[in-house]
Amino acid sequence: MELPHIKQITQLAQQKPAGDRMFEKKKIRKVTDEAASVAGYLWDRGWAERNAGNMSVNITGLVTHGELSKLPAYPFLPLNRSYPALAKMVFLVTGAGTRMRDLSANSTENLCFIYISENGSAYHIISASDDTGNLKPTSEIATHLAIHQMLVQRKRPEKAILHTHATELIALTQIREMNSEEALNRIFHTMHPETVMYLREGCGYIPYTLPGTESLAQATVRNFENHRVVIWEKHGCMAIGNSISDALDNIDIIVKPAKIWFMVKNAGFEPEGMTDEQIRQLLE
Repeated sequence: MELPHIKQITQLAQQKPAGDRMFEKKKIRKVTDEAASVAGYLWDRGWAERNAGNMSVNITGLVTHGELSKLPAYPFLPLNRSYPALAKMVFLVTGAGTRMRDLSANSTENLCFIYISENGSAYHIISASDDTGNLKPTSEIATHLAIHQMLVQRKRPEKAILHTHATELIALTQIREMNSEEALNRIFHTMHPETVMYLREGCGYIPYTLPGTESLAQATVRNFENHRVVIWEKHGCMAIGNSISDALDNIDIIVKPAKIWFMVKNAGFEPEGMTDEQIRQLLE
């Protein structure tokens, strides 16, 4: 009879080779390289202090049936709620407490794969990290899975989620008059035509909510039903896209008008912005 602690050691020893094989797949390596590149960009912009920010990608389509059939052999960890639409799916996620600057330098040590159980109520971790036993998915995993479930249920094309602390967007929500979806989108759509062209639906907005909570997760999901970027008051933002780079583009496209607005204000002028007629012409 195998002792429990021996079994656990054996399972952990098996996980690293499995993680190595996953990371070595060419299509998955392309995703991890992209994640590392975006992580470096976030760090360089000052949007990822300490261990701030997280990302996830639905990579189920990049894993073969044979590989999937082996994953349930590893121990499952319970989820606080069930995600039935994500059953038997695989996600690449940032590890809890990992730094974007470290992810930029070494993706395999700071990313892990999670496989959702058959009923969507648990998951297990596959990692290539030398610290396999301690690498856990991001603390915002509940928010990520809730969003992924909505995307799957609605047959949306987006497979990537990115959360970061974009300084300019946090600064905007420190101004009381800006703390509404209407006020924020007025700035985004009037300061620069690209925002109207590429993010015409604007952004969602959530008043300050305790990070990592189920209430924040559900509010974010509701906002993503009609938006690709959601701003969390005094915290940062979250974006979805067909890839991590695409999600970053959706954030970049609203940071630009925010910076323009602040630059004009700091120069002592009132930003003029585009007129309603000019915006209408862009939309047509």
